Amino acid sequence: MDTRRDFLKKAMMFTGAAGMATLPLSIQKALAINPEPNSTYLDAEHIVILMQENRSFDHMFGTLNGVRGFNDPRAMKLPNNNPVWLQSNKAGETYAPFRLDIKDTKITWMGSLPHGRWSQVGARNNGRMDNWIDAKKSGDEAYAHMPLTMGYYTREDIPFYYALADAFTVCDQNFCSALCPTDPNRLHFWSGTVRAEHDEDSKAFIDNDDIERGVEWRTFPELLETNNISWKVYQNEITIGAGFTEEEDTWLGNFGDNPLQYFNQYNAKLLQRYVSFLPKQISSLQEDIKKQQTKLQSLTQADKEYGHAQQELKYSQEALDVALKDKEKYKAEVFESLPGYSKNIHQKAFTVNSNDPHQHDLMPLNYSDDAVGREINIPKGDVLHQFRQDVESGNMPAVSWLAAPENFSDHPSAPWFGSWYLSETMDILTKNPEVWKKTIFILAYDENDGYFDHVPPFVAPVNNNAATGNVSKSIDTRMDHVKLKDDIAGPIGLGFRVPLVIASPWSRGGYVNSEVFDHTSTLQFLETFLNKKYNKSIQETNITQWRRTVCGDLTSTFRSYNIHDKHNLPFVKKDLFIESIHKAKFKNLPSNYKALTTKEIAAINENPNASSYIPQQEKGIRPSCALPYELYTDGNINPTNKTFEINFKAGNNFFKDAASGVPFLLHAYNYDNADFKEIMQCLQVMH
Repeated sequence: MDTRRDFLKKAMMFTGAAGMATLPLSIQKALAINPEPNSTYLDAEHIVILMQENRSFDHMFGTLNGVRGFNDPRAMKLPNNNPVWLQSNKAGETYAPFRLDIKDTKITWMGSLPHGRWSQVGARNNGRMDNWIDAKKSGDEAYAHMPLTMGYYTREDIPFYYALADAFTVCDQNFCSALCPTDPNRLHFWSGTVRAEHDEDSKAFIDNDDIERGVEWRTFPELLETNNISWKVYQNEITIGAGFTEEEDTWLGNFGDNPLQYFNQYNAKLLQRYVSFLPKQISSLQEDIKKQQTKLQSLTQADKEYGHAQQELKYSQEALDVALKDKEKYKAEVFESLPGYSKNIHQKAFTVNSNDPHQHDLMPLNYSDDAVGREINIPKGDVLHQFRQDVESGNMPAVSWLAAPENFSDHPSAPWFGSWYLSETMDILTKNPEVWKKTIFILAYDENDGYFDHVPPFVAPVNNNAATGNVSKSIDTRMDHVKLKDDIAGPIGLGFRVPLVIASPWSRGGYVNSEVFDHTSTLQFLETFLNKKYNKSIQETNITQWRRTVCGDLTSTFRSYNIHDKHNLPFVKKDLFIESIHKAKFKNLPSNYKALTTKEIAAINENPNASSYIPQQEKGIRPSCALPYELYTDGNINPTNKTFEINFKAGNNFFKDAASGVPFLLHAYNYDNADFKEIMQCLQVMH
């Protein structure tokens, strides 16, 4: 386990000279460990999955060389004929992407941007992709005037992530599953769906609050359990209102990033910590209600505070109601009466660091910032304690999920300390070479938060409505749409691009993979891997046919290991302490954005690459993974009705059964033509 100073050294943003590849020790170790010659990913024994929070692909990797980023030669144009990089607001101001300096501004302390269903659908704007600034405006009045959605980071800001991409395989066509916030995307990641029944009339859970009240359908870990495949979810502690202060929760809870706690069959509220805390919570709520009632009685309806006080009292009374019912329903003896299967999935889903004596403790870190004394509290214990123990003792299961505390989750609501958590996970996995030789590590992100990405997502057309796109006749897309009664009507997804990095002995070399993936791709990969590895027939039936057709199973990210592979990447020592992130809290606001003039916009349209306002990617290319796509598009004039017809096809002549289905996007620029009801028509075809 780390000493206090070791923690500080690792809980930092790893850096080197701007523009250089950065290879911290954990990545150097991973590259130095070779599996058996000619082995493949099927020789792995452990899949470790970490889904982090709320970053778009352009926002993180838009300047990474060799990927579909800011130098994209096929970037779409907007209805106003500007390139997609130039986003305008209702006031007529136009902004280009601008760098967010993580060290010399306070950007990482400025919170997140809107990312609920309405803002995701609003930014996409029926495929126009032209409403990012208004839809993603900060909810903080102090920042609402800033086009923060257009902000991006570079290697200089987040070098550890760039180092990981340089060493392994980054996926630049990986989309989140839903035009929705966190929880619906995590439901796709863990269960393949947001519906209890495979029926278009079954409620689509696309709102966090709805999900956190409780849902119930089979999840993928339950498939593992019934097939005797070992699995576990690791977190420092479960966050279900068990007595943490707000500060403690950000460092020590799981940020709700283990969605199994929202599935009723996992019985999260039977955790001893929650059951023991209920009497204290009830007493505290009763005291709050008395104070709130007294305050309300001292006010009149004409007082400004009256409505707020009334709402506070209502929330406290509702919380007390729930706590009183829970006290009667959830007792220690209830857990003992559960069937063995229910106990098993509960215990594996909620693995916490109960053996760490400082699991629930913080300690102060004091340091000097240019002679100014600073203090920040950090965990006293090891937030990866049980995961570390299982890896070191040889008890790691076949499939592991990690759920980080908020401050380590990469979520924009917290300072970006997540590079330590990611690095430490890699350190743990590479400590014993025999473990890393047989491990695949998947780094994913749930959704894009409010941050801009220039690639329009492929969305499911309305079933049998050619005005919104077409699919092969055998595909029914009704399950891939939300009806107005549930929320904002329209396609559930795909959502916007998010980062995905596959780190393993069979995916190293700094490759880019451009196959279309989404969150269900990880489930599809687990199906493929486990079925071949253990001669099983596991299938996640919750995944819709449309989604399976257009989203791959990650297997194209892997290559057979060849002993002659060379990886001549420069090593740069990690040397920037956690204090640099805390120091940034006291820096100025970002100010390097500009409302462009008509002349500047015209110059960008004429030659985007010559403009200083359009960010440029790092120079150089990277090897790309072979993809099982066989694409055909043929166009011709139909003299009968005087139209130009385009035929799209996905073939299977070369790849046979391994050929992938293909999504196509048709950009229609004649936006005033009434024939184009859905501006971005989406066509999906399968072989």
